[in-house]
Amino acid sequence: MTATVATGFWGPSTSTVDWCETNYQHLFHVGELFNSASSLVLVLTGVLGIVFHRHLLERRFQLAFALLALVGVGSTAFHTTLQREHQMLDELPMLYLAIVIVYILLEDRPQPRFGRWFPLALFGHAVLVTYLTAFTRGAVQFFLFQVSFASLEFYALGRTYFLQRKSPDVGVKRLFRLGIAAYALAIVLWISDIQFCPTLNETLPAHGLPNPQFHAWWHVLVSFGFNALLLVIARERLRTLGHDARLQFVLGVIPRVLRPARPAEQGAPSPASQPG
Repeated sequence: MTATVATGFWGPSTSTVDWCETNYQHLFHVGELFNSASSLVLVLTGVLGIVFHRHLLERRFQLAFALLALVGVGSTAFHTTLQREHQMLDELPMLYLAIVIVYILLEDRPQPRFGRWFPLALFGHAVLVTYLTAFTRGAVQFFLFQVSFASLEFYALGRTYFLQRKSPDVGVKRLFRLGIAAYALAIVLWISDIQFCPTLNETLPAHGLPNPQFHAWWHVLVSFGFNALLLVIARERLRTLGHDARLQFVLGVIPRVLRPARPAEQGAPSPASQPG
């Protein structure tokens, strides 16, 4: 990508990637205004996920929502400063979030499916990807991070696909379709922002058209897509635990899982009281 480079309050960029938005074009203190502002959608999505489901879903889901909010905080800092240390605050929580999702998808039975080795194995993987991401530089760092994250991401997407196929809930299938469509479009825009930066940031403005800021739209779409897919997993997790629940859209836009009307079995503990 060939974004126009400028220097502002935070000095020259030290990150291994500089997105296709002209640096410091709008504010002296903000490197990439649109990318920074759109990152706050990730924070909002994570916080709302915690607020909506704090008495309903298990701690593992609360952790996932908290990590999503942390990704948003790191992404805001990264795009504001374009500094390497803030890039790590964005990328490392993304990896940890993907690892937590893999844990949720594999540890999917009412009782623990694996022994203590499984969380330890995932922790070891987290240490490995932390090293690959934080202690490499340049194009190598970009490649290793993308491979580390994408391998976890696409495994989770594939397993979620098969999970919703088995669900008898039409609402689950509909939410999955919406989530995967938003996620797929987000990925297309993310790639386009990289591959077509000269066209987006130079050719279009030369003809009086603004840069469409595809990376900023990536933040918005991936927030919705990830939240939708996580709630598909959560709804099916509640079913596994013997609880009924339903999906609802707040203001017609924000999906949430509603508290079950009554447990499928009398005297069953609430999901929030279940381990992890």
